[in-house]
Amino acid sequence: MAKQMTEMLKGVLEGMVLVIIAEHPSYGYEIRARLQELGFADIAEGTVYALLVRVEQRGLVDVVKTPSEKGPPRKVYSVNAAGRSYLEEFWQSWQFLADRITTLHEGVSE
Repeated sequence: MAKQMTEMLKGVLEGMVLVIIAEHPSYGYEIRARLQELGFADIAEGTVYALLVRVEQRGLVDVVKTPSEKGPPRKVYSVNAAGRSYLEEFWQSWQFLADRITTLHEGVSE
């Protein structure tokens, strides 16, 4: 099941990261920790940072560098108007897929 889960996550991880950022502005480590709290412990740190670069390049987040107690400044991400629009579409797509999958599952279970 692990390989199947990994493949499924690839399609929705960007949306999940944006949802976490929409909860409150966050930096990479916080986002990864939140994913781990939700049970996604196998998501590599590099995967999260690559997604953050991608959402920043796509203009879905605003970034502010804040001082860090240790090391270089942290990049704190917050969802902007384009990101909120993306999330609205993400949830509509998710609901569409979830409804169809549930219908298929119920049809097989009967």
